[in-house]
Amino acid sequence: MTIHSEHPFLPPEQDRNPLRRFRGRMTLPVSVWTSGAAHARAGWTVSSMMVADGPTGELLGLLDEDSDLAGRLADTGRLAVSLLGWQHRSLAEAFAGSAPAPGGPFRMATWVDTTWGPVLAGTPAWLGARVSGPSEHAGWSLLVRADIERIEVAPVPADGLVGHLHGRYVRLGAE
Repeated sequence: MTIHSEHPFLPPEQDRNPLRRFRGRMTLPVSVWTSGAAHARAGWTVSSMMVADGPTGELLGLLDEDSDLAGRLADTGRLAVSLLGWQHRSLAEAFAGSAPAPGGPFRMATWVDTTWGPVLAGTPAWLGARVSGPSEHAGWSLLVRADIERIEVAPVPADGLVGHLHGRYVRLGAE
C-alpha cells in the first residue's frame, strides 16, 4: 500500500475548475433541510443557502434535483431547516448520502415534527418556511426560494457549529 501526500484522485492544479476552487474558499453553514412527516419525510444536507432579511424573511438554497427532498418539497411546499452543531456533523454526512445510515439518517437523532417538517432536537437554531414558487435551475442545482414563517434560536453550543470549507467540515464559533 502506498501513502500519498496528496489526494490520489485530485486532478493536477491546472485542470481544476476555478469556480469550484473559489467556492471551496468560502466558509458555508451546514444545515439539514427536511420536509414531510412520519414515513413520508425526506431530508438533505445543504450548505449552499442564504437568508435574506426584509418585510418577510426569505430563504434561498441550492438542492440536488434528484434528491428525495426535492420531490417531497414539490408535494408539501414546506420545509424546516436545522442548523447543525459540531456534535451533529455525522448527520451532515448521512443526509448527504456520503456516510452509512442503517435504517436511514432520521434514525441517527431525535426529531420533532412541526408544520414545516422534522426539526432536529437540540439544534442551535431552526426555521420553518413555505416554498414561494416553482424551483428554477441554478447551475446544476435547483434554486429553492421560500418565505420564512417561524424561527427558533438557541444558544450556540460550547463546541460550536458545523461549517464547510475546502471540502471539509470545520468548527465555527466554538468558545
